[in-house]
Amino acid sequence: MAEIRIRKRFLSIEEIFHEGGPVVATPLRRAAALAVIRNPACCPQMSSLSKGIWFMAEIRIRKRFLSIEEIFHEGGPVVATPLRRAAALTVIRNPFAGAYFEKIESFMDDLKPLGLEMAHSLVKALGGNAKLIEGYGKGAIVGSSGEIEHGALWHVPGGYAMREVLGGAKAIVASTKKVGGPGTRLDVPITHINASYVRSHFDAMEVGVTDAPRADEILLGLVMTTGARVHARVGGLKASEIKGEDGLR
Repeated sequence: MAEIRIRKRFLSIEEIFHEGGPVVATPLRRAAALAVIRNPACCPQMSSLSKGIWFMAEIRIRKRFLSIEEIFHEGGPVVATPLRRAAALTVIRNPFAGAYFEKIESFMDDLKPLGLEMAHSLVKALGGNAKLIEGYGKGAIVGSSGEIEHGALWHVPGGYAMREVLGGAKAIVASTKKVGGPGTRLDVPITHINASYVRSHFDAMEVGVTDAPRADEILLGLVMTTGARVHARVGGLKASEIKGEDGLR
């Protein structure tokens, strides 16, 4: 008898009161219980290699994608200078796909040159002057043969690359990550580069690639913007009020 190894469980409950007709006094309740387990017939046990230290991996890029968006209005007055947002995406092979590796931190060093290259490409796409950049964010989508922690490997090489290219930006780079298949979309959070509490720059940019990530891939993303939301008017700390001491205010 094989061991039942559960990776995750999920329970959902739905209540239906009407479908366009009269509202019922007692709703229909539907529930689903899901469990994700290892298939003992096709998944080998952890190898001795996966338990050890991961040595330097080759960064194998399948494709890159760069998008630029200009926003002139969101239903209000047309602004004289549009907000510009750009996303740089790179799809790479996941060297840890299909097995559990205890030691993975060294891969962050391997990714640093890629982070710098992507950060420079964003500055160039948005005019070539780092002083024009006011917001940034990062994210990763891990293919189904990987794990969420593989996306966390992008925190240092992606975040510090942008801060370095922008001349030592002080705010932590907002981030998100998920596991998904080809075509998965990701809302990359955006905050001000020098003060995370600047409310006018709270934003997000949706990114994704139609055929990525495949099961053994990771999609890595960086985003930069040139300013606040075009109709920002909900108060809070203003960019002109930044003290620049702690990356928050």
